[in-house]
Amino acid sequence: MHRFLLQNLQPMPSNESSENVVEHVVEETEVEKRLDHWLATQYPEHSRSQWQKLISAGSITINGQTVKPSHKLSLGECLSGPFPKPVIAEIPPAREIDLDILYEDELIVVLNKQANLIVHPGKANYGGTLANALVHHFEKLSGAGGAHRPGIVHRLDRDTTGVIVIAKDNKTHDHLSAQFADRTVEKEYRAFVWGRLEFDCDFIETHIRAHSKNREKMVVCGPDPEARIAQTQYEVLERFKDITYIKLLPKTGRTHQLRIHMQHLGHAIVADRLYRGQSNLLLSYVIGSKEHLKEDAVLIERQALHAYRLQIEHPGTGERMEFIAPFPADMQRTLDALEKYSRS
Repeated sequence: MHRFLLQNLQPMPSNESSENVVEHVVEETEVEKRLDHWLATQYPEHSRSQWQKLISAGSITINGQTVKPSHKLSLGECLSGPFPKPVIAEIPPAREIDLDILYEDELIVVLNKQANLIVHPGKANYGGTLANALVHHFEKLSGAGGAHRPGIVHRLDRDTTGVIVIAKDNKTHDHLSAQFADRTVEKEYRAFVWGRLEFDCDFIETHIRAHSKNREKMVVCGPDPEARIAQTQYEVLERFKDITYIKLLPKTGRTHQLRIHMQHLGHAIVADRLYRGQSNLLLSYVIGSKEHLKEDAVLIERQALHAYRLQIEHPGTGERMEFIAPFPADMQRTLDALEKYSRS
């Protein structure tokens, strides 16, 4: 059993001993830096998101006053607050899950995630996730993401395949998290969607929030206190008779963003059972007939969405690196069939 030292985000009581208190007077070289960024840089054993929660909870103060995580530091300000308490969490390893490693060094691992694999444990799935597989395959992983997310910096949906980056230590984790938060990461997805998109390219911006009745789903909505802005650019790669092959370039990283944006346009992703209610694509549909088929074939039976390319700044070297995940068999099979039988 692997054990990871992780951080409990509950603020410590005010009567804790002074040895647990962070105290610092802002110096000239630190002026105008964001408080959460500065803390994460100085104390990389905690992620920036953890510091943000502590600041928002009032556990970290400036001159004795509560501030926002985005507070810009000023010369001579006094920063103080308690450290979070450490706890030990255990994640059972999953020996049976193979990993397709695209790249690995002492700081990061880049994987081509397979379909039907949840990224991290939840209430209904404690074992058999990518996190469990990571624990088996790697001795060293970041704990900054929380007790059930060893190494996990970002996530892909269970049935979305493709590039995902893993951090081996907390400093690396925070560096990568900051890139995602600051939107300096370039992400490119490939997808097949129903229908023929009118425009060759377009930019989608909406508000998105959780569905009021089905908590597994997200919905496009108007401005709402619980909603967040979501932005997606798409480009048409090829139009077939009833399906379009597209490139998706998300500018934000909201839950189900690409799936809900394409549904919103009236062009849901092929075989997306949650947002379309249809769970596969058959060869007979692409051909337009079963007449000459001895046996119909399933081309794909999960949402036809693949995280194709990811570009990041390496946390150690600063080098801009690009990783490409080859198409899985079902996506390639779908593309081959469309090119053979469904040219417009």
